[in-house]
Amino acid sequence: MSHAELAAGVWRIERSRLIGAGAKLLRDLDEAEDCAQDALLAALDTWPRDGTPANPAAWLMTATRNKALDRLRRRAMLRREHAALAADDAASLAHIEPDFVDRLDAARDQAAVGDELLRLIFIACHPVLPREAQVALTLRLLGGLETAEIARAFLVPEATVAQRIVRAKKALHGQAFELPAPDERAARLGAVLAVVYLIFNEGHSAGSGAQLLRPALCEEALRLARQLQHLLPVEPEVHGLAALLEIQASRLPARLDARGRPVLLPDQDRRRWDRLLIQRGLEALARAEALDELGPYALQAAIAACHARAARAEYTDWSAIVAGYDRLLALNPSPVVALNRAVAIGFARGPAAAWPLLQALDAEPQLRRYPFLAGAQADVLERLGRSSEARQAYLRAAELTENEAQRDLLQERAARLAS
Repeated sequence: MSHAELAAGVWRIERSRLIGAGAKLLRDLDEAEDCAQDALLAALDTWPRDGTPANPAAWLMTATRNKALDRLRRRAMLRREHAALAADDAASLAHIEPDFVDRLDAARDQAAVGDELLRLIFIACHPVLPREAQVALTLRLLGGLETAEIARAFLVPEATVAQRIVRAKKALHGQAFELPAPDERAARLGAVLAVVYLIFNEGHSAGSGAQLLRPALCEEALRLARQLQHLLPVEPEVHGLAALLEIQASRLPARLDARGRPVLLPDQDRRRWDRLLIQRGLEALARAEALDELGPYALQAAIAACHARAARAEYTDWSAIVAGYDRLLALNPSPVVALNRAVAIGFARGPAAAWPLLQALDAEPQLRRYPFLAGAQADVLERLGRSSEARQAYLRAAELTENEAQRDLLQERAARLAS
């Protein structure tokens, strides 16, 4: 591997931490990204000439911080701000060129890494930003995706994503770039977890477009969830979310058939499920259970674990799944949770028990144009032998969905019932 390839590879891994360190000093995400990029350029110029440093990550971090300090000096800060800066650890490196001494290695201890990443995560998910901006900024700063890649993943114009990122950075101007206080952090953690969950869901079951799956988004969400586990090891819902995503991701290899068509959960070849991801998910769930009463993500993970533990679809413990949804509905009342509970009841107690529950959900405003309600009703009607009504429900679900793969599947099921 050449010096340039090594520099670029380490930089990609360290990118989020470098931006976080720059943002702490500069209070400006654009400038922080520029400093991280300048550090890479310095490495590409220096390493081939002087050799690869003993600790490449430390070298890049020191270079980034020095670039940030140079920018601060060029801003001609007031004397008081200079004094405050001098007290910071970063200021002590202001006159040191990046080198490989032991002192620099010590500066890259694990606590610093955690602070930088955690700060950046909470910046990207700041409550002043709308959710779509939080998602775009998280993928840009922490996922390492370029604007064009984010646009392709969400099937929106690149200009739209670029505008979201620019507006997000402007909205954050003047905001504190430090970790929030513990009480505020607990309140904001919900937004962080929701963004990671949303990113995964869009990859696991795309809301629109021709493809059902967008694996790159699933991978980025998993990576973010694992980082959060490392940075916040005593937060039970962090482990709960990680458990849920690991188990859900384990099914990805079985979600499409050889022709790329969706395969429903009961019909999936469970031999294709990723056992390593299932193991990781069950371990994360165990950590969440050991820390505290289960929250919404951990409860969903416990439900997913019921499927993961069943070697065959007919072995699924549907009664335990219904009990899980009962707990989830009590904790987090939601029409979507009620829908999932009704579906589980249909498998645990039969379609006749599920049908009145699904009918009642027609009155929920949030579900009136929700394709999965119509699809669930169609499945239950089909199992009840009411083929004509089931066909109409499948067609309605197909009309409501914006995902082409899901639409094709629903139309096929409707056609199968045509007499």
